[in-house]
Amino acid sequence: MARGDYFKTHNIQPSYKDPEVLARFITPRGKIIPKDKSGLTAKNQRVVTQQIKYERFLNLLPYTSYQQEHLRHLRKSQVVV
Repeated sequence: MARGDYFKTHNIQPSYKDPEVLARFITPRGKIIPKDKSGLTAKNQRVVTQQIKYERFLNLLPYTSYQQEHLRHLRKSQVVV
């Protein structure tokens, strides 16, 4: 990931309402990427961690990779009428 703070360069605030953006800071196994690898400032890293945990609580993001694979499988099996 880039070294600059993602939220400062895009001029946005980390929010649980945007799971696609926060999913960038989660490994494929479901772990939160640490500050030194993500390039976020300490303040934004704390906010991102808090928002990711809140998204998990609301079931917008999976806790583990197994849940992620299971959700992907369910979405493929659903038929849109």
